[in-house]
Formats: sequence, structure tokens, C-alpha cells
Amino acid sequence: MKGMFRSLRHRNYRIWFIGGFVGNNGQWMQTTAQAWIVLTVLTSGDATAVGFALALQFLPPLALVGLTGWLADRFDRRRILAASQLAFAAVSAATGTLLLAGVMSIGMMMAFALLLGTVQAFENPTRQAFVSDLVGAGDAPNAVALNSASFSAARLVGPALAGLAIVWIGSGWVFIANAACFLVTFVSLVLLRRTEFLPREPREGPTRFADGFQHVGRRPDLVVLFAMLFVFSAFGMNFPIYASTMAVELGGGADGFGFLTSFFAIGSLTGALVSALQTRPRFLVIVLSALGYGVASLISALMPGFWSYAIAIVFVGFSLITLLTTANSYVQTTTPAPLRGRVFAVYTALLLGSTPVGAPIVGWIAEHWGARASVEVAAIAGFVVCGIGAVWAVAHRRALSRRAAALSNANLVLRTD
Repeated sequence: MKGMFRSLRHRNYRIWFIGGFVGNNGQWMQTTAQAWIVLTVLTSGDATAVGFALALQFLPPLALVGLTGWLADRFDRRRILAASQLAFAAVSAATGTLLLAGVMSIGMMMAFALLLGTVQAFENPTRQAFVSDLVGAGDAPNAVALNSASFSAARLVGPALAGLAIVWIGSGWVFIANAACFLVTFVSLVLLRRTEFLPREPREGPTRFADGFQHVGRRPDLVVLFAMLFVFSAFGMNFPIYASTMAVELGGGADGFGFLTSFFAIGSLTGALVSALQTRPRFLVIVLSALGYGVASLISALMPGFWSYAIAIVFVGFSLITLLTTANSYVQTTTPAPLRGRVFAVYTALLLGSTPVGAPIVGWIAEHWGARASVEVAAIAGFVVCGIGAVWAVAHRRALSRRAAALSNANLVLRTD
């Protein structure tokens, strides 16, 4: 177990981990409440509207990709994160206040989703790169995995609390609670000791927007990985749509929606903890996780009842978080530190920015063809991503073999001469 939690020996990371867990809980409460409110309160079961709300939330990371990564590499990451938490809290508090006042409309909710996404566009690449300020390169994969575990544990607790809170006290208070959670994360950032931050590697020349894109373009492995993540995120990761529509189809209410998300999180948490044991992220794990996600999603789409579906999505969550954690660690450990913020901005833009492409389509499929059809789309996405990765891995291995054979022949000729 010591190896699994080794990054927690760093004081700054430990404080950030705790603060992040509280913030993640609030964020998952809000995400759950937003999807449910759009589906059942602001519309009459319009899954397409849920898809558009997700699209607006995840459009800014794609639109602002150059600027957000440049800021993460150029300026103080702790200050960017602190400002982001205050902005998150303000958006959540405003949303909750309007809901409690009974004046919220679908247009307002869409606007708040866009505001939330704009803040996320700056916060996410900075958060990813911030890991390297708190722990060394040797502990980076473990820290990334523990971050995923924290996120998954929050996904387990937050939605269940949100579902119960919506039933007991109303949806507005969910957003107010989320605002308080972001303030806790802000306080954790204030408590970090600057003297214990790891020194950032000096920049060679000016920090340019395009450097992140150029680095990715020179790395065939990252080009393939980012293409896989784009497809996977666009059509395989629209879980708020799957869970909310399946909850309605299987006879669950708001609390049932929360419990489905929590079952998904049980698998996610397990996958994150298993990933924390990895000492070196491997591309093969990403490919196999995509295959597992496709199989698990297809099985879940065939489940006849609420509880059988809930059990099936445990394996969906396990596969998804294993894929994402390994991909994140792979990028983290193979990218030079001075470029990490800009590369993660591209990573975030493709991972989150693909949602505006896929979410409305998946929402439309759920509304017109049924919730199970949308889950089957997720399964197909997993199989396609697995295929892309497998084809590249085989081609790459063959290229390495040919290069090694050519080098061996050249050495043999030199010895003969």
C-alpha cells in the first residue's frame, strides 16, 4: 500500500489532494444536478438539451486551447488555480441562487454551463501541469493516478449526495454546496508552502502558443493517442446522458440517477487505485482499456433492469478511468516540463472539446432511438479507439524491428570490412 500512496509523503501534494477531493465532490454534485435539472425540470425529458448543455460546457477548452496552455507555462500556476476556484464558486453560487428564487430558465442554464466551461478551460491544463510543481518525475505517474482516484471517489460520493439532496432540499442547494466546496479547494492552495515547490525548468527562448502543437506534431505516439482520446471523449464519455436517460428508462428518479453514477464511480475508483501501482505507463494498457470499455458498455446496454445495469457499469467505470489515467501519466512523463502546460492544453482541448461534437449527437440518439442505443454508441467508440491504437502499435513495432535489423546489418558490414 505504501507504493500505491507514495506521493502523499509530499506535504504540498497531500494538502492539494485533500482540497481537490472536496472540490471534486462539489463539482460532481453540480454536474449531476445540472443534467437532471435540464432533463426533468427545465425541459420535458429532452436528452438533446442535456447534450447541448454538455457541449457548451466543454466548448471553451477547444476554443481557447492556445491561450490556456501558454498561461499555464508562463505564469504562477497556483495563482491561476486559486483564481479559478473563486470563479467556480461564483458561478455555482449564482446558479444556486437563481434556482432557489425559481427564476432559472433553460437559456440561463446554458449560459452558466458556458461560463463554467470557460473557467475549466483555464483550470484544467494548469491543474494537470501543477502536479510537476508538487512531486518529482519519479512520483508523477503515482500522483496522476491518485488524482484520478480522488476524482473517482468524488464521483462515487458527489452524485449520490446530489440525488438525495435534490429530493430532500431542492436542486438549488446543491449548487450552493458546490460553491462552498470550491472555497475549500481555494484554502488548500493558500496553505501550500512555496518553499517546497519544485523548481520549474528554465525556458529556452520565448514561450509561444504554437510550441505545444509543434511538440505534439513531432511525436507520432502523441498524435495517435490524442486522436484516440478525441474519438473516445466525443462518443464514449457522455456519461451524464447515458446515466440520466437510462435512469428514466429503468424507472429510477433523481436518487436512482445518483446511485447509477456512484456505481460507475466504484469501478472508476478501483481502476484509479490499480493504475497507481504502475511504475511506468504503457500504451498497451490504453489499447486494452479501450477494448474493455467497449465490451463492458455493450454488456451494460443489454441489461434488463436497474440493478443489473448498475452492476455492469462498474466495469465500464473501471475501463474508462484506467484508460484516462494511463493516458494522462503517459503524457505527463514523456513531455518536457517547460512544454507541459501547452501540451496539456491540447490534451484537454481534445478530451473535453470533443464533447461539443459528440454530446448533441448522442443526446439526439438517446431521445429518438432510446437510451440503450446511446450506450451502444459508447461501446462502438471503445472498439474503434482500440482498433486505432492496435493498428498503430503493430505498425510502430514493425518499424522498430526493421530499424533494428538495418542497424544490425550495417554493424555486420562494418565488422566484415
